[in-house]
Amino acid sequence: MSGNQDQIDYWNGPAGQRWAEAQESMDRNLSAIHAALISFANVKPGERVLDIGCGCGTTTLAFADAAGPNGRATGLDISAPMLGVARARAKSASKPAEFVEADASTHAFKSEFDAVTSRFGVMFFADPAVAFANIHKALKPGGRLAFVCWRAMPENVWAVTPFMAARELLPAQPPPDPNAPGPFAFADPARLKAILEGAGFRQVKIEKLDTVMHMAATALDAARFSLSIGPLARAAAETDDATKAKIVERVAAAMKKFETPSGVAPPAACWLVGATV
Repeated sequence: MSGNQDQIDYWNGPAGQRWAEAQESMDRNLSAIHAALISFANVKPGERVLDIGCGCGTTTLAFADAAGPNGRATGLDISAPMLGVARARAKSASKPAEFVEADASTHAFKSEFDAVTSRFGVMFFADPAVAFANIHKALKPGGRLAFVCWRAMPENVWAVTPFMAARELLPAQPPPDPNAPGPFAFADPARLKAILEGAGFRQVKIEKLDTVMHMAATALDAARFSLSIGPLARAAAETDDATKAKIVERVAAAMKKFETPSGVAPPAACWLVGATV
């Protein structure tokens, strides 16, 4: 059994299905971050790209376009529901990509890629040191790593504001382990750098990306979204419908201050991470 079995089960269960169904809204939410990663990765025509934790394929398809007719983009994920969406989208894409259902920490990679990329897909490994050592094997000599991950939850207003607004209505939460697999596992840049260097990567660079999360059209929509996907959704999963209704009301009030003419856009804090082999 994979050491990541808990994550495999999670992303192939109801959560994975919710993310698959939310593909279009997630793409809107992450549009600013997506653009930053595409620029940071700087995929060139003719390159071969491996996109880890590709989800519904948005980044993989973008990298396929950048690689052009002589390049190749391969998306890898553990979630069958999201890969189903990705494969359907690839059929009508201007430059199709291929998708593989596999665990990046154990998959038998060959040294064939010019770049390994990820948009929030590498923070969930049970043993990140082992996972990145395996990912290292996928890169050609001179290849590069380029991914985006979240900084600490308190810096990510899009996540912490709904959670704190609902806190009194949530079941008791265990003390968080900052290094446990999850969205904010790589908040500590020193730890992240040590993991990558221990896995054999060189010239590690970790840059701040301060941007926004385009959550929804209105504060009420943002509250409902927070209750379906993200840290609040996990914490409130076992609450009853009446409590969920109260949570939505409180979160909507808290998110009002982030309303703009183009929608609700609270701050988001990420790391752009690059390295070579």
